[in-house]
Amino acid sequence: MDFIDKEKAIRAFQGGVASRLLRHFIAWPIVVAACALAYFAYVVAGVSASAPQRGRLSGLDVRASTSIYRDERDFPHIRARTRHDAFFAEGFVQGSDRLFQMDLFRRYVYGELAQVFGPNQLAGDETMRTLDPRAVVDRQWAHLAPADRAVLQAFSDGVNAAMRAQRLPIEFRLLLYAPQPWTPRDCLAVTLAISATLGDSPENVLARDALWRSVRHAQYAQVLPLSDPDYDVTARGAENHAPVARARVAWVAGRRIAPPALGSNAWAAGATRTVNGHALIANDPHLLLSIPGIWYVVEMRAPGLHVAGVTVPGVPGVVLGHNDRIAWATTNAIVSTLSVFQPGRLRARDWKREVFHVRFAHDVVKEYYRSAREFGVPAGTMQGIALVRWTPYVDSRSALSTVLALDRAASIRDALNALARYAGPPQNFVIAGSNGRIAYHLAGPIPNDPAWGRYVHPASDLAKRFAAIPFDALPSVAPSRGAVVVSANNKMYARGYPYRLSAMFAPPYRAYRIASLLHARTRYDAAYFARMQLDSFSPADAEFAHRLASYGRAHPGFLPRSVVAGLARWNGAYSAESRTATLEHRLRATAESSAISPYAAFDALRSREPPRQLIDALDGASIDAPSDSQPWGSAGAVRLLHPFGPLGFAFLDAGPFPGDGDEYTVHMQTAELSQSFRAVWETQNWDAGGMSIPAGESGEVGSRHYDDLRAAWIRGDLQPLPFSDTAVARATRNRLLLTP
Repeated sequence: MDFIDKEKAIRAFQGGVASRLLRHFIAWPIVVAACALAYFAYVVAGVSASAPQRGRLSGLDVRASTSIYRDERDFPHIRARTRHDAFFAEGFVQGSDRLFQMDLFRRYVYGELAQVFGPNQLAGDETMRTLDPRAVVDRQWAHLAPADRAVLQAFSDGVNAAMRAQRLPIEFRLLLYAPQPWTPRDCLAVTLAISATLGDSPENVLARDALWRSVRHAQYAQVLPLSDPDYDVTARGAENHAPVARARVAWVAGRRIAPPALGSNAWAAGATRTVNGHALIANDPHLLLSIPGIWYVVEMRAPGLHVAGVTVPGVPGVVLGHNDRIAWATTNAIVSTLSVFQPGRLRARDWKREVFHVRFAHDVVKEYYRSAREFGVPAGTMQGIALVRWTPYVDSRSALSTVLALDRAASIRDALNALARYAGPPQNFVIAGSNGRIAYHLAGPIPNDPAWGRYVHPASDLAKRFAAIPFDALPSVAPSRGAVVVSANNKMYARGYPYRLSAMFAPPYRAYRIASLLHARTRYDAAYFARMQLDSFSPADAEFAHRLASYGRAHPGFLPRSVVAGLARWNGAYSAESRTATLEHRLRATAESSAISPYAAFDALRSREPPRQLIDALDGASIDAPSDSQPWGSAGAVRLLHPFGPLGFAFLDAGPFPGDGDEYTVHMQTAELSQSFRAVWETQNWDAGGMSIPAGESGEVGSRHYDDLRAAWIRGDLQPLPFSDTAVARATRNRLLLTP
């Protein structure tokens, strides 16, 4: 081959390479664009996913035809010929409306969020695996009664039928994964999530232990008291003030040590205290604001079962609500349920390895210490780990059994018998019966541990057993037609009760206001109870404002005159239009954050000369005149955030809710927590009263019921939840028939 031929060959080769490179250069963007378009189309298809609501679905694992009626708010009403079919249908509607939320709950409990979200969720997964959740769930399943197992199996079959009956929701499509089938054990896992969320934490005990070791034990109660005795009320709604010559709260500067934030309101009145002669009961749990909401509304009827109210997605039955004989409500008891120990000598065989599968990263292996009765947690400033003894870790009973027993209870006595066996996080249970009686009982395993969550035990105490306080010895109010009961996470017992129960209860300010509103009348109706739930007056904040104004008048120059005048005139209402509420909230939050005790600032302003640290903290705060502050409706506004909202998918969020109330008002609303539902039930007249949820029943963004109830919630509307067949028929908008 001569030189010219070689040159031609080289040019031909170069041209071919260039041509191929050009084709690839053009093809790759096309491939990428095609993949992006396919992903976009796949995600968009999830937007239109919605629960089947009318027509017939055949070939399902039901024993007989089962109807699901949907009312105008999309709440399902189930009519079944067997209990099996009722729980199958409940699983079906929950799986239809809240599938991603349910999958998120079980992944949270099992410590498997990083499998789909990546490394940013690994720390949370590592925390949840500390207590070996799968082993806990397996023990509960092994000891579950056969009838309860059958309920969980029917429910799970219904969830899986829903997975097959509709398109995959948008969240799964965004993350490009599909959920595994739902299992009966997953229901137990969701109840375990509730226990882990509502109870005290080892971190809180370790924080209080540091204080315990820094002061004389006799001083601890002055530094971190159980409650604010100026506002204490008992479960009967009676004022429970301490003697006038009580010790003041000792001011100790430092990071605030507060009780768990999650709480609730509940109160009831017996038949002789009501206008219609029927017992009344109200409930509004305070949980994290989110969309979809934490609760799912359902009413269901089958032979031997007729129940209505709310449940947590993934849990069969009704957790809070009523059947045809009783209604029940709960609040978090804020009592001590775990004991923490210095580790002593650790056995090598009790170290266990856990493998975490992490999306977009390598697997992670972590070692945990787990003995038969305790598990290890990071000990903060202590060396190595601390050991934790917690009832759900060793107790084979599940709280779900009590949920199902309450759904079937035919009387208050039946309910109390079920609560005596309750194994979940301790709760204040308020019960109203169709015979006009009401009752109250604290329930749940509470170990009689002298530490009461205030300090860490020495390792030598590991040999001790702290038996649970007997059910009959827990605070209670016997069934009565003339009683009034109040519960708002406050110290519920009067002086002289033999057990401390808690390291510190929630502030009693909501309970005090509820009791005041009940004392303002001799008889009540459902409308009055509903208005109480919307009350935004805070006696404690009013006291703080007025005492601070008095100090400001006595010390000119400490606060601007306009601020002093505004605080002095303020009526204590956290209404949307109030600008002084915004100002007072900023000042009170500044004061509270400057001391360890949440009561120190309140107590300090009751003295003639408040501590210099408090005055310095307030003096250094950025203080605007009331006229320059935002109205509380804007300053206190909150949005309902979807779990994907912070990831850039804000179209899944909802809101905002205007500021209306604060953490100390009956209408509880903060940047994170709020009333997660409102309900008022009138016994013997179950179609009266009513309930409301903040956003919508559906968790699917394409559904018109995703956020359709928000406006009614803001207005404070409380609509009846149809219960009788006649009321359900009148309210029905859609009907879906499930057949074998």
